[in-house]
This record gives sequence, structure tokens and C-alpha cells, in this order.
Amino acid sequence: MTDRTADPSASEQESDDAALARLGYTSEFRREMSPWANFALGFTYLSPVVGIYTLFAVSLATGGPPMFWSLVIVGVGQFLVALIFGEIVSQYPVAGGVYPWARRLWGRRWAWLTGWVYMFALLATIAGVAYGAGPYLGQLLDFTPGTGTTITCALILLALAFAINMMGTRWLGYAAIIGFSAELLGALVVGGWLLLSERHHGLGVLFDSFGAGSEGSYLSAFLAAGLIGIFQYYGFEACGDVAEEVPDPTRRIPKAMRMTIYVGGAAAMFVCLSLILAVEDYAAVIGGDDPDPVTSILNQAFGVTGTRVVLAVVLLSFLSCVLSLMAAASRLMYSYARDGMIVGSSVLRRFLPRQHVPPYAMVVATLVPAVIVLTSALSTDALTKIISFATLGIYLGFQMVVLAALHARLRGWQPSGPFRLGAWGLPINALALAYGVLAMLNIAWPRTPDVAWYDNYVVALGAAVVVGLGLLYLFLGRPDLRSDAPAGDAIPTASARVAAGTAPPTPPTKD
Repeated sequence: MTDRTADPSASEQESDDAALARLGYTSEFRREMSPWANFALGFTYLSPVVGIYTLFAVSLATGGPPMFWSLVIVGVGQFLVALIFGEIVSQYPVAGGVYPWARRLWGRRWAWLTGWVYMFALLATIAGVAYGAGPYLGQLLDFTPGTGTTITCALILLALAFAINMMGTRWLGYAAIIGFSAELLGALVVGGWLLLSERHHGLGVLFDSFGAGSEGSYLSAFLAAGLIGIFQYYGFEACGDVAEEVPDPTRRIPKAMRMTIYVGGAAAMFVCLSLILAVEDYAAVIGGDDPDPVTSILNQAFGVTGTRVVLAVVLLSFLSCVLSLMAAASRLMYSYARDGMIVGSSVLRRFLPRQHVPPYAMVVATLVPAVIVLTSALSTDALTKIISFATLGIYLGFQMVVLAALHARLRGWQPSGPFRLGAWGLPINALALAYGVLAMLNIAWPRTPDVAWYDNYVVALGAAVVVGLGLLYLFLGRPDLRSDAPAGDAIPTASARVAAGTAPPTPPTKD
């Protein structure tokens, strides 16, 4: 079966361009990303292998095998968010994702702050994924383990992702599909082999903490270990970040978002389950005697040579994830700059004439994460702090859009794209918001009382600094006034409802 969307017809291109023009924009992107490539972009951003391999050791040590259930709980919550995002992008298929969505649903100021928070969170996430890949790349290259090695390898990965992204949308799509195929195949093969040859326990261990969290309430330990689930289930929004590069985005992107949750979530749970059942001694992991159970499992199951092959697949997953994150961040900055809403807009909105990508936005999406990686040398648990801060920022950006959707819905917004939730829209919107607020509280909750107070509250403080600086910039620089692009138009005026025939005209008054 051929995929005609990889090379859209002229009429299809014109139809998409006309729809975008009605939303107030003319795109400089090329619609060269097929539906499969769009789904693969979201999948590689969500990246089951990256999410599980990065935090498996920490979560297992904190909450024991039951930490697996956080993947189920968070998956359900994030699926609700994906449904709301699907409705929004179906009506507003504009590059940049959360910023233009919030702009149409609520207004310019809310949109500006939403994009600001999400942009910093994306940049921190890029740094966290690259840093998490460092030890695996170091092992593959036989580098001496240590912080310096991890930082060097993370910088190498960032440079490679930058080079591929600069080649254009088509190459980004190819890289996403290759990364998706390798990651999914690798997850199935590695997980399947571990279940067949290295399974040391039955499924009953998923209900046994093996002493984890014994110093206090196990619920507290489980919530702390749940960071692995919270970190896992975002990335589906990247499908909408590149809305101007996908043919027929109003129908295909909501479907790609849902597929990202289905397939990515199932793969993540399979990988996590296979690793949990392959751990021989939970007490050693929980007690700190086996701080890297993933490497121990792989070495035992595949030997030195086989482990190298597995590591190569794992690193390909990390690279694909960084590629997708960089693409999302650059499109967000471009969307900001196109509306003149940020310092350096005239530079950030520039395009390479042949590749049709915003090069300077891509440079920022590389250099800022590189700086974060370099400063990680100052922290003893840099990875956990970077990921916690990034995840809180991502969730905050998400919930600002979910709140904007609920606000607009209560004031009369009726989604008009091909994908609609109908009567289920309001309850799903409310549940998605409630879930997101609880998840953010869990991420920011202080859990290290023995350290200095500022270190204990570093995640919440980091988020507060980003929001505070954003508010300062917003009210002093007034970037929201620099653009006359459409804003807050999701809620129809009374005259618009009358013209559309959805509300009766006001009856004339009697003299």
C-alpha cells in the first residue's frame, strides 16, 4: 500500500494552505511529513526506552516493583489530555503547539506565558534526555565512567541531533521513522528475550514492595517512584507542534496523538515489566548495592557483545528522542517569533531557503540544553533534578492549555474541527485538569528533608523563577502587544453566533 501523503498533491496542499490562511497565517514549511512520520515523531519524543531506561533504577529503588502501576495510572490521565489536545489541534492546526492553541482559546497574554513555560521545559527536557544518554554512550565507546564522560557524551548527542535537524523536514521524518522502528523492535526483542531467558519472578512481585518505603508511608514512596510514569507520557503534543508540515493535519494529527499514547504506553509497560522480572535481587537495588540494575541485567542476558548491540539500539532511541524534542522546541520558538512575541523575533523566524527549517531557533534549541548539561557538573543528582524541573514545566504548560480549553468551553466554545468529543468534552476536560494538577503537586513535592531547604524545593523554585521572569518580561516588555495575529477568537461573539445560525437574533425592543 502506498502512502500518498508523503508527497501531497497540489490540490491537497492548496486546501491545507487555504485552511491555514483562514486562521491568519501563511506557512513557510513544506508539508513533507507523512502521517506515519508524524506518529513516529510523537513516539520517539515519548520514547518508551528513554523514559524507562533513564529512571528505572531510581524508581525501583524508591518504590519497588509496584512502581510499574504508575505507568498505567499516568497513561490514563495523559490520554485524557491527549483527547483535549486533539480537539484543539483539529480546529487550529498551527505550528508551535501549545502557544497558538492557548492564544486562540484564551488570549495573547495567557498564550505568551504558556509558551514561555513550555519553551523552558522543552529545553530542560532536551538536556535531561541527552544527559541520561551519556552513561550509555560512554559504555559503548569504552570511556571511563564519571560526570565528565557523561557531559561529553551528552554534548556529542546534542551536536549530532542538531546536524540531522538542520537537513530539513523530510530528513527529520526519515530519522523519526528509523528511530521508531528500531526502538519498537528493540523493545520487543530485548523485552521478549528477558521474559524468556531472564525471568526470575512471577507477576505477584508487582504487588510486593520488598521493603521499599519502609521508613514511612508506602504511598509516599510510590508517589515518588511514580516520576517514571509522569516522565514517560508526554511527547504526543509534538505531533501538533509540526502541524504545518503534515498534509490534512486536522484529521491526522489527533489520530497520531492517540496512537502515540496507545503504542508508546504499551511498549513502555512491556519494557518496564521485562526489566522488573529480570532483576534477581530487589533488596540489592533498594539498598543501593546495585545502583545500575539495567546494565547488570543486559550484561547477564546478552554478554559483552550482545550488550553493545542493545546499547546501540538504546542510543538510537535517545538520539531520536532528542531530535524530536529539538524539532518541537524550534517550531515553538518560530511560532513565537512569527507573531513578534519574543526578543530576537526577526532572527528566530528566519528560514533556510532549501531545507525550510528555522536555523537560529534550532541553534537556541541546541545551545541552551548544552549550557544546562555543562552546569550539571555542580550537582550530585543532576539527572533527577533536571528531569523533575523539565517534567513540572511540561505539565504546567499542558495544564495551562487544558485550563484555557475549559475556560473557553464554559464561555461557549464549541470545537469545530473534524475531531470532536461532543457531550463528553466538558467532563473529560475537567478530569484532565484535575489529573494534571495532582501530577504537578507530586512532581514538586519536597522529598529530601535532610538537605538545605533550597535544594529540597529546587524543582518548585525553578518553576517559580521561570514563571516569575516570564511575568516580569510580560508586564514590562509587553510582548503580547507586538502582534495583531488572531487571539481569543475560539469563543464566538453574539453577532457571530447569529450569523452562523447557532443562536437566535436579539428580538427588537418595543417603543
